[in-house]
Amino acid sequence: MSTPTAATSGRILIVEDTPANIQTLSAILKEQGYQISVATNGRKALQVIERIRPDLVLMDVIMPEMDGYEACRQIKAWPQWRDLPIIFLTAKTDTADIVKGFELGAVDYVSKPFNAHELLARVRTHLTIDRLNKENMRLLLNILPAPIADRLKRGTSIIAERHDSVSVLFADIAGFTSLSGGMPPEPLVEMLNDLFTRFDDLARRHGVEKIKTIGDCYMAVCGVPEARPDHAVVLATMALEMLNGVHEFNQARNTAIEIRIGLNTGPVVAGVIGRSKFIYDLWGDTVNTASRMESSGVPGRIQVTDATRQALAGRFEFEARGEVEVKGKGRLRTWFLLGLSAGPR
Repeated sequence: MSTPTAATSGRILIVEDTPANIQTLSAILKEQGYQISVATNGRKALQVIERIRPDLVLMDVIMPEMDGYEACRQIKAWPQWRDLPIIFLTAKTDTADIVKGFELGAVDYVSKPFNAHELLARVRTHLTIDRLNKENMRLLLNILPAPIADRLKRGTSIIAERHDSVSVLFADIAGFTSLSGGMPPEPLVEMLNDLFTRFDDLARRHGVEKIKTIGDCYMAVCGVPEARPDHAVVLATMALEMLNGVHEFNQARNTAIEIRIGLNTGPVVAGVIGRSKFIYDLWGDTVNTASRMESSGVPGRIQVTDATRQALAGRFEFEARGEVEVKGKGRLRTWFLLGLSAGPR
């Protein structure tokens, strides 16, 4: 046997009702550095999985109370476990039995009596594949919302949906062009990364979907890809915390950065474009107007449309700005968002 390595780490659940097989399997796998848990039938396996969260399951087929096939079917029915690798350990080597296991979601099978080297090779292979899949999913989630990433992973080729009511935010650093002209590239990028990471943390905390950054512009939305009735309230709260975050940023770095923030509420079309360097994006008049709220805004303030003000009525305080000229829209009545309302909600 080879010596344990980092590549052979992981927790394995053995589902087997024969003590001799449990002992042999445990000895082989522990020698390679794996953490081992045991269940003696399919029903117990369902209970143990929730508790230990294994990386891979070695599943016998013929067991009392619940056989391996039924246990596999139930495990794969749980969304959180549908990608869990299951390898069947079986003396049933007829093609029909093997095919049944694969159709239920198993990734492989090892025939009894098993060869230790073959068993370890198959375990290592599927743990490696599983780790790579998880890493790919982690990278995908850095650029796509989780529900969208899951749909792409499962083969949906075109994703385009209309959302009737969402709120969109744009934020931009005031005077960034002159600021960037006087800074070396590395400190400039490091500064933007620090600031936008703070915004990302706020978005994650509030359940807001960051769409993208374009230079010094930060775009986010609430209400997609999954609808929520409080989207305007959530995004307004995040916008106010962004202003506070900039204040803390300036104190920590001894800078004097100011941002303009614009909000708008209304319908959008959301979807994925591209095949290799794809992006989840938004389109529509609601998006364009939100962008104009930022570009025509005032440093250090949050400018919102009347649609957003109405969605926030009774929850927040506003200051009327009056009408502003908005490219492509003419003159629009806008408001500055001041903070949470002190009165009854």
